[in-house]
Amino acid sequence: MLRFRVATPAPIEMAAGTRIAYRLRIRGVPVRWQSEITVWEPPVRFVDEQRRGPYRLWSHEHTFIEQDGGTLCRDVVNYAAPGGPLVHHLLVGPDVRRIFEYRRETLAELFAQT
Repeated sequence: MLRFRVATPAPIEMAAGTRIAYRLRIRGVPVRWQSEITVWEPPVRFVDEQRRGPYRLWSHEHTFIEQDGGTLCRDVVNYAAPGGPLVHHLLVGPDVRRIFEYRRETLAELFAQT
């Protein structure tokens, strides 16, 4: 799908102000992306914002809520794609939905209760 990889050398010390570089492919096109952690409040939440990349705007809040003996992971993303509403409707919106569906499925597999 995205062939997403972190380009910043490990270990990455997470904190407000940390910048992380990524390399990925969107529909086969190589893209460099850099995000900055703008809010770091473990274990409750953190926010990353695009500093360089394919979107005009990308702000992603991750929250972690204790619920029913487990943790509810919630994502709120505000983004704006280049190309306007038609490009968003046909390309970007479906891609973003697939990204977060993959994330949901992966988290469910990783943390499945037995």
